[in-house]
Amino acid sequence: MQKLYEGKSKIVYKGEDDKTCIISYKDTATAGNGAKKEDLPGKGRLNAAISNLIFEYLAENGVKTHLVKVLSETSVLAKIAEIVQVEVIVRNVAAGSFSKKYGVPEGTSLKNTVVEFCLKSDELGDPMINDCQLTAIGIATQEELDELKSAALKIDSLLTSLFMKAGIRLIDYKLEFGKADGEIILCDEISPDSCRLWDADTDKKLDKDRFRRDMGGVIEGYEEVLKRLKEALGK
Repeated sequence: MQKLYEGKSKIVYKGEDDKTCIISYKDTATAGNGAKKEDLPGKGRLNAAISNLIFEYLAENGVKTHLVKVLSETSVLAKIAEIVQVEVIVRNVAAGSFSKKYGVPEGTSLKNTVVEFCLKSDELGDPMINDCQLTAIGIATQEELDELKSAALKIDSLLTSLFMKAGIRLIDYKLEFGKADGEIILCDEISPDSCRLWDADTDKKLDKDRFRRDMGGVIEGYEEVLKRLKEALGK
């Protein structure tokens, strides 16, 4: 296959036509914008399976995504989209950088869902950025930003319900969007790599924080998420 791009956790190849690409998940785990890196056998398969379940669930509930079809345990056929250079961060519970910045203890439920925008730039460290700054430098229009926020809130409502059914607290997560055929669609992945997921009863971490914080049991945490999602979805 013709390689188009290789990132920290995925490789993108040319697809069946000019409108599609093949995304292949890698076993590589990274943190700190790649400063910490390790291969974890089976991680790519687990992330792909979890993300595919979530994307299919969202599509069934009216969210437009880039997923066309699953090709194998670690690869999917996806629509080619012009990625909006904005990471959308959704927070339901204080954790990570939010707790550090604002002095809110980790695990504190927030009184409302927080939607943040970050400039998608590894070189700059994906800095937080507001609507006015994004429109000022031409990254997106206000109409597009409003659409991203509306989509994020809809996705959050659907995912919070799904994970609650799976006995998991959806703490926070990252979304990426792109433009294809004149509309904004959900892209990239939704997995323990891009979400904070805690056991609803014990607050045990089931996500990439296990790698970031040297807690061990990364693969076991991801396996638990997949198992519970399958049960919640009746798969």
